[in-house]
Amino acid sequence: MIPFIDLKAQYARIEGDVRARMDAVLAHGRFIMGPEVAELEEGLARFAGSGHCVTCSSGTDALLMALMAQGIGPGDAVFTSPFTFIATAEVITLLGATPIFVDIDPATFNLDPDRLDQAVAALVGRDPSAHPLPSAALDGAPLRPAMVIPVDLFGLPADYDEIHAVAAKHGLAVLADAAQSFGAEYGGRRAVTCARAAATSFFPAKPLGCFGDGGAVFTDDATLAETCRSLRVHGKGGHKYDNVRTGLNARLDTLQAAVLLAKLAVFPDELDERRAVADGYAERLGDVPDLTLPTVPPDRTCAWAQYTVRHAAREAIQAALREAGVPTAVYYPCPLHLQTAFAGLGYSAGDFPAAEAASNEVFSLPMSPYVTPPTLDVICDALKDAVRGVGA
Repeated sequence: MIPFIDLKAQYARIEGDVRARMDAVLAHGRFIMGPEVAELEEGLARFAGSGHCVTCSSGTDALLMALMAQGIGPGDAVFTSPFTFIATAEVITLLGATPIFVDIDPATFNLDPDRLDQAVAALVGRDPSAHPLPSAALDGAPLRPAMVIPVDLFGLPADYDEIHAVAAKHGLAVLADAAQSFGAEYGGRRAVTCARAAATSFFPAKPLGCFGDGGAVFTDDATLAETCRSLRVHGKGGHKYDNVRTGLNARLDTLQAAVLLAKLAVFPDELDERRAVADGYAERLGDVPDLTLPTVPPDRTCAWAQYTVRHAAREAIQAALREAGVPTAVYYPCPLHLQTAFAGLGYSAGDFPAAEAASNEVFSLPMSPYVTPPTLDVICDALKDAVRGVGA
């Protein structure tokens, strides 16, 4: 079976540096907030062109910290995509705010700015005929339109210029969910600098991943960064036992920082290699009938967290690929508005047709910097055979 994400090949490339850095941590023994954490934050901020980087224990905690630092809570409406991992909306509800879902652009899978404009207007007018709204938006006191969280799905940045225009029109803050897009660019800038705050993830499968969970908040706002630093250590003030706010236990382990430092050293090369793999897929699969390949608008680059295609006969194609030793994965088989966790919002099937169609048709192919051209040939030949088989 071809590996879906080849972490073993990556480790073989950087094993010496990883072991040396982890050995250094074992020697000094500062396993919590050791010197590697500050070194990593400086390196990440420099790479991203961001004023501040605040590392933390996961991408979910990065989102949560960024929301808490901006005072999101009960009575607030936060707009986001239904076609993403649950963490994006989960953190909204954890703070007592209400997620309001907005359908996606079917070409990019990212939040549709025009739909966002309609959703905010519908909320203000309490008019579900203009855009699907959760029951909480219609019952009781009106919700305050507070924030939008665009998601850079599969590594492709959202349309930030258009989203910022809508956000400015309606007085919304923007928090970028860049969990999958670290290293990507929008308009010549790194994706994590395209909003007042951005959250990313270092889960092992991400473009830049550690050996466990990890995440970070990026911002140019010094006050917001300092608040996030406090929040990640139980609302710490001047010292460990001075707590100025209710916070989290959300620190990044020093050992994970050591791993990420080793990986960051080769990350620019890996981004180029990911793009070469994506180009290889496009060259080999461009003429496959009824198979839709990823779209990358000319004003941005993709970090290629996933290489995601779509076809109406997904299950049959996946089965044929599995028989041929080619793994696939579906991100995401059920949109958030239809998940049991959000049933209380009162959304229904048909509310977000683009997201629902994508959930029924998308599947991702093996993607990492270490997919070789011969392996690409095997994958693409198997996919072509599978598509021909369902069309026979």
